[in-house]
Amino acid sequence: MLPTTSKGRAHSASRPAPIFAPYLRRIIKWQQMDIEYTFWQMLYLCTSPKVVYQHTKYHKQTKNQWARDDPAFVVILCLFLVFATSAYCAAYGASFTHGALTVFSVVFVHFILAGTVLATVCWFLTNSYLREEPNSHVVEQRVEWLYAFDVHCNSFFPAFIMLYVIQYFLSPILVAHGFIPVLLSNLLFMAAISYYNYLNFLGYDVLPFLDRTTFFLYPIGLAIILSPLMILIGYNPTRHVMSLYFS
Repeated sequence: MLPTTSKGRAHSASRPAPIFAPYLRRIIKWQQMDIEYTFWQMLYLCTSPKVVYQHTKYHKQTKNQWARDDPAFVVILCLFLVFATSAYCAAYGASFTHGALTVFSVVFVHFILAGTVLATVCWFLTNSYLREEPNSHVVEQRVEWLYAFDVHCNSFFPAFIMLYVIQYFLSPILVAHGFIPVLLSNLLFMAAISYYNYLNFLGYDVLPFLDRTTFFLYPIGLAIILSPLMILIGYNPTRHVMSLYFS
């Protein structure tokens, strides 16, 4: 009976805690959100992201889960997206209806829906192909889906700073015709994409049961290769993205 009992305990220990319901309930309860810690994370994701993921290890030790149990990061990032997109709409003369649709598209399609898809893909790849073979004496561990979404949100924030905030102030230059706008726009997008994937790598590299996490760095090489090609053909990603929303 001993092997059966041990297996049952291991299975119970590896079963993920039901954290979705409390997580969703806290979205509408500001008093339960740690706003100060969220801003600290946002700052260090831009300056020293390894520190943020060092704290993720502490969170695992104290809460027995890798994912955040606090939705403050997602809520605040959504608010930032609303403000930034509204600023674009005001600057480029969008009507109220068009502006509302643009804000909805950015928050719920580009961030939440696209983030859900990316997190699901990374969650599937890590659990299916990147996990180390578990030792018979060690409880099997798996990447939590909510943690994969956390990693996406962490990676998205610096990209938001570059492609929503910095690009907003540089947009009069970036949307102009000529070589310099093309060069600056491509460099900005290359930096945003590269840093996003670097943070994605850090998020999964911190998990001790994953192997070959350098897989998440490969898109950086692709971005570095494609960026000069885009510059040579005169492709301006800022003009292209802006033309999708504003005439």
